[in-house]
Amino acid sequence: MSSMLLSPFSPRYPTMLTYMLQNTEYRILPYLQWYWRTQDFSRVMKRRQLVPTRAARMLLWALRIGMVLQIVAGLLLLYFWYKYGLLGSWAFAVAIIISYPLVWAHAVVVPLLLGRWFIAMPRDARQIVRAERIFREHTGAKIAVAGSYGKTSMKELLVTVLGAGKKVAATPANKNVSPSHALWAQTLAGDEDILVIEYGEGAPGDVARFARRTHPTHAVITGIAAAHLDHYRSTEAAAKDIFTVASFIPNKSQVYVNGESGAARPFLQPGFNVYDRHGALGWEVGNVTFSIEGLNFTMKKGKQKLKLTSNLLGRHNIGPLSLAAALGKEFGLSDKQIAAGISQAKPFEHRMQPYRLSGAWIIDDTYNGNIEGIRAGAELLRELSAKRKVYVTPGLVDQGKETARVHEEMGRLIAASGADKVVLMKNSATGYIRKGLEAANFKGELQVEENPLEFYANLSHFVAAGDLVLLQNDWPDNYA
Repeated sequence: MSSMLLSPFSPRYPTMLTYMLQNTEYRILPYLQWYWRTQDFSRVMKRRQLVPTRAARMLLWALRIGMVLQIVAGLLLLYFWYKYGLLGSWAFAVAIIISYPLVWAHAVVVPLLLGRWFIAMPRDARQIVRAERIFREHTGAKIAVAGSYGKTSMKELLVTVLGAGKKVAATPANKNVSPSHALWAQTLAGDEDILVIEYGEGAPGDVARFARRTHPTHAVITGIAAAHLDHYRSTEAAAKDIFTVASFIPNKSQVYVNGESGAARPFLQPGFNVYDRHGALGWEVGNVTFSIEGLNFTMKKGKQKLKLTSNLLGRHNIGPLSLAAALGKEFGLSDKQIAAGISQAKPFEHRMQPYRLSGAWIIDDTYNGNIEGIRAGAELLRELSAKRKVYVTPGLVDQGKETARVHEEMGRLIAASGADKVVLMKNSATGYIRKGLEAANFKGELQVEENPLEFYANLSHFVAAGDLVLLQNDWPDNYA
């Protein structure tokens, strides 16, 4: 109780507020919602720390200076009351002093808005105009990658495979909105054969805006799932937004859609190319074998044949791999270059990334945040063999009005995965997942973990040799 009451008066309180702003991407409403549901600010920075960007440093100093000035003003009023006996001013002075945490938690919005209106927005607008010209005049192929999930993995896969024979550049990490596109455009040499541009939809109109500014010649739509439903009315609304990229592609046959995404199928148009675990662009997949260490398969088209080996895990990766290989042929890569590129593709960090721990295999899929990723993970767990299979998750975020439905489906998928033990991180989604497990008649052991950080920190003490443990998704601090 004392920690809860005293945490707003901690010297680290300004850092905590800045961290909350940064982790809500400086959006005022989500920040205030997080602030008002927080009871103990000393527990805010549990999973990560403040990244000292220029914007974060400026806001942190604004908070510190504002709080100090308010305290000084209160102390001066106390002095005047003591010195000159001003009636009632001591109570007002004390109120000013003790209210500074609450006042500046909200007053920080003012420098945030001023910085956004007078610094960030004009700067971004100038850079976006310059970048639009760069993209428009660039003679290379420009592949837009959009979807509710799998965008970064697809982007990295295309870079690795096509880069085996072409000069390829791609947007870095998950920098996938217009200001990030603009900064990246200025680093281009201009002689690239292929640009791969990730689109990070977050609100209606985003994808069309990105396409208008980057002038794509090709588009890959990786799939549709419930995501960002705090901004989109429904999954269908998000899908419509994502598929607007197709209207900017001159040749509809250069729009490639993941056929394994059921929610994407209603938006297919004549001329689109569909890729899935059976193949892509007329290439047929066969002879699939897989293990915890990767995939082997062949691709055939007429008399042509490719024999491929990849370090990526799970059947759900066959579709993206076959598309990357087929596009390699479209762009003129040799069979040897394509095979080399496929073999060099590795799991992206925290996306179906396997590693050894105390004799067990851990599959780190903690960046996953959608039901299709859960489906793929459950399928992988079911198909791999192990002495004991363990599934660990806190659930999904940003599911909006579909929260209950999605998490109950998640429980049913987990039950079908063959897991011997399920570990759920206790939060608002736990009850829905349990309901899905019960509906699917799950017979294994269920553990609800009160302290997720402690569990993950001591994972080596939890596992045993021969275990296979799948970790799916992680909740940021603002959802904990």
